[in-house]
Amino acid sequence: MKILNIAVLGCLLIITGLALQEESSSETTADEWIPIFNGKNLEGWTPKFAGEDLGVNYKNTFRVEDGLLKVSYENYEAFNDKFGHLYYKTPYSHYKIRAEYRFVGEQVPGAPDWAWRNNGLKLHAQPPQTMGKDQPSPVSVEVQLLGGNGTDERSTANMCSMGTHIEMNGEIITQHCVNSGSETYHGDQWVTVEAELRGSEIIRHFVNGKQVMSYTNPQYDTTDANARRLLPAGTENLLIEEGYIAIQAESHPTHFRSIEVLTLDE
Repeated sequence: MKILNIAVLGCLLIITGLALQEESSSETTADEWIPIFNGKNLEGWTPKFAGEDLGVNYKNTFRVEDGLLKVSYENYEAFNDKFGHLYYKTPYSHYKIRAEYRFVGEQVPGAPDWAWRNNGLKLHAQPPQTMGKDQPSPVSVEVQLLGGNGTDERSTANMCSMGTHIEMNGEIITQHCVNSGSETYHGDQWVTVEAELRGSEIIRHFVNGKQVMSYTNPQYDTTDANARRLLPAGTENLLIEEGYIAIQAESHPTHFRSIEVLTLDE
């Protein structure tokens, strides 16, 4: 009987140890995600609006209220093509980014129809100081965020290229946007979007934990004037290995509840 009790006790200790190890591993993994939005202010972020100098937060469009990073148009009478971006301070190459977002309210008057419930995460973006004053969007690869109208299908976490091309199945894709395989998210519900970037090797998009698309070899579009300005003279390597993160302001009010980054080994 004593031998049996010792054996049982040994098994319990092993199971307990494994459970603690798993819990510790889970906590370590969670801790590796670094919030780049602190829920209090725009520390670490810099705005850039078309027609404005770098650092000008036009009409206080980007703001933090109630712990949320908001793209707000309450101070606008009309959009007037004031396309904006909010840049994070650090460039990344191999990393994951995860954000919770939702669309709210009405689109500002005078905005294009395609920008209704439309935002995005610009990734591998050019440095903000290299953008032209009137440039509406940085050269980048975009994880396009879209909301549904309550009836029709409209995927989110699509890929949109801005002065760039990508490859899918070994073929260069030159069209502006490629739809993902995501579901449609109607109303003002929160959606979690994630992207995994490994330099120029591969980029994957996820929505609520499910992979919805992947592609490879993000590269500069040599027919785009803004992209050409970024290329050293005589270079033949067009691949984009790293860049900045930027949030869009394209005319529809948007909230972000969290934005986190997990750096990956190269």
